[in-house]
Amino acid sequence: MVDPIRADVSWHSLPMTLREARDRAGVWLEGQGVEDGRSHAERLLLHMLGIDRAALLMAWHNSFPADQAETWESLVRRRATGEPLQYVIGEEWFYGRPFAVTSAVLIPRPETELLVEAVLAAADRLWPPAAETGAAVPTVVDVGTGSGAIAVTLSAERHDWRVCASDLSPDALEVARANAARHEVSGRISFAQGDLLAPFIASGRGGTAVDGGIRIDVLVSNPPYIPAADMPGLQREVRDYEPHLALEGGADGLDPYRRMLEQLSLLTSMPRIVAFELGMGQPVIVAELMRELGAWDDIRIITDYNGIERHIVAVQSSI
Repeated sequence: MVDPIRADVSWHSLPMTLREARDRAGVWLEGQGVEDGRSHAERLLLHMLGIDRAALLMAWHNSFPADQAETWESLVRRRATGEPLQYVIGEEWFYGRPFAVTSAVLIPRPETELLVEAVLAAADRLWPPAAETGAAVPTVVDVGTGSGAIAVTLSAERHDWRVCASDLSPDALEVARANAARHEVSGRISFAQGDLLAPFIASGRGGTAVDGGIRIDVLVSNPPYIPAADMPGLQREVRDYEPHLALEGGADGLDPYRRMLEQLSLLTSMPRIVAFELGMGQPVIVAELMRELGAWDDIRIITDYNGIERHIVAVQSSI
């Protein structure tokens, strides 16, 4: 039986211009079920050539380099099978910075930038940017850091904050460390391997880089929240390629939140800010669980770019 992905070679037959390469591959990708195939083909072309879009537009009518034909074919075919564009090129942008991504980590999403903005705003009210040496600064923990997008961004935006990033996956922590080095914040971030808050509980001693029992002022987390029954129905790029460890959150998707809320009482003190990202319909449930704890006087739900309730930010304004 002929493999349909390998059967049609017209889209990468030489000679052709760079623009023709983009257009042909884009049409072919859409035929393989890739939405907005031309845009994806252009991103692949930029990655392969190592240039920006302005340079590509200037070179549209240049001949496609014959010595890159095999690389081009490999990149486009990988995307055609459903492998996410970000994994193919090994990168995604978050909060204005490029982050390396591999199949060991979730691909950073634009809506998570809103969580970062909310944490920055809430923390700045409690710990105003230091006007003089010795001013109080928060200790911030990013649980389930994945690529490190949240932790690295917070550290890059607030140089005086103490930031720790944790993850259950050692492979994810390797990616996060690389991104911290890439954005020159390695000296301001510590890393810990462990399940949820375990590395930070004095009795657990679960951390590899952080001693258990540290005080957490700000807890931020984008944990797994997909209900188990919903996993088979996810789009193929997510279901077949992104790590299930970072996706599935139990029967209703809320297991990680319940466990973290239970673990809070085992910390040396209650975080003054707790910020979560959640799935559709989940924020109202978790917000009520947080109100029952009575630890914060302001619990807000934030909607994402599509008007979907996506984040919770709980703040204890006064001590």
